[in-house]
Amino acid sequence: MINHILVPLDGSALAECVLPHVQAVASAFAARVTLLQVLELSRIKAEQRAIDPLDWHLKKREAEVYLDGMASRLRDTNLQVGQEMMEGLPADCIIDFANNNDVDLIALSTHGRSGLSGWNVSSVVQKIILRAFKSTLLVRAYKSSVAEPTGIHYKRLFVGLDCSARAEYILPVAVGLAQFHKSQLILGTVIRKPEMLHRFPLSDDDVELITSIADRNQRAASHYFEQLTSQLALQNVNLQTRLVVSDNMTATLHDMVEQENADLVMLVAHGHSGESRWPYGSIANSFITYGTTSLMIMQDLSGDEIKRTQAEMAARETKGH
Repeated sequence: MINHILVPLDGSALAECVLPHVQAVASAFAARVTLLQVLELSRIKAEQRAIDPLDWHLKKREAEVYLDGMASRLRDTNLQVGQEMMEGLPADCIIDFANNNDVDLIALSTHGRSGLSGWNVSSVVQKIILRAFKSTLLVRAYKSSVAEPTGIHYKRLFVGLDCSARAEYILPVAVGLAQFHKSQLILGTVIRKPEMLHRFPLSDDDVELITSIADRNQRAASHYFEQLTSQLALQNVNLQTRLVVSDNMTATLHDMVEQENADLVMLVAHGHSGESRWPYGSIANSFITYGTTSLMIMQDLSGDEIKRTQAEMAARETKGH
């Protein structure tokens, strides 16, 4: 479950759009919240760039006053809130804090002080998502308006599943949110039609084979949903299921989210493959990169299980010399 939520803020209104979601999630699980602001240091070495001590002290004081105000707003909603300040590079500091303080969920606005851009997430957020190896709540700043922390109530939660036990890792959190907010919980699965390589039109036998496999998988998914519905029946959840057969699993899932008018999309970082070479599977990565709805991704692998990239290993070796 979610016991500790980290909320990085940079003093901008765009970053603050995450606060109503933080209140909505933290209240559901009685989670404590830590607000973190990083006073950014340039990558230029200190000896190459003089820092005005008075100016730096004023910036720290401004950050303290700002965090006090944000923490007070959340405490007014009966949350347990702490606040921290660090100095350094934002992404590095946030990742270090998350990994050293038993953080269960990092709540991030897609954009902050640098403003909106054509990218779906800012560069700092992208770094945190790819390197923290933590569950993440991602709020789309370009679709959110600044509001008081009490201003959000989840009505429709969309949970993407692939009929695997690994994907069900998201269900306890989804059920907890649905129960607290009395939300409609929508479980969605896309059955992908088998792909058959061909240069010419498929034969009748090929089409029949594809149809037969897709029908078999659809029946298996239907049975899976029946069992899941039976298991969740006693948990006082307004549950609906959606099952679609399609040639394109990813695109169809995006379409389902739009059609269901979901307030929050909930996914597990990896599906049945459990591929540990990357922190996210293809579906989760697609929703990070192209999704337009607020997104919660539960990380099912620990940092030790996810393989380091060659770039990361090279950087570590360089620092060691």
